[in-house]
Amino acid sequence: MVMETFSAKETFELGYKLGTEAVSGEVYCLDGDLGVGKTVFTQGFAKGLGIEEPINSPTFTIVQEYNEGRLKLNHFDVYRIGDVSEMDEIGYEEYFYSDGVCLIEWGHLIGEILPEDTKYITITKDLPKGFDYRRIEITQGK
Repeated sequence: MVMETFSAKETFELGYKLGTEAVSGEVYCLDGDLGVGKTVFTQGFAKGLGIEEPINSPTFTIVQEYNEGRLKLNHFDVYRIGDVSEMDEIGYEEYFYSDGVCLIEWGHLIGEILPEDTKYITITKDLPKGFDYRRIEITQGK
């Protein structure tokens, strides 16, 4: 499925819609260049789960847990992972196979450990279509 958004608000709203539809145990891999709106999308997704606290990219902590929504959100940013084995150190399996939802920014960097039914969300810009234009492709499985 391919969606197009033309503002940060629309990107947030698409994240919100997917958050309202998310179910326990799902893993989402969120990819795109720096500045494409991954954090805005994630903020909408969290809001769709009923999470009210501020959502920031957990760049230096790798994972941030949010427990207040209808489902727990485990928000990963694996941009600074040097080797996939570092995910073992944080006990990634406990997150991936839990009752919560995982949203992993830069997930392609740890592709070999993602569950087979992971949902992949790729956000890209196309400047000729406008500064705020985003193409958001959603696929499932490897």
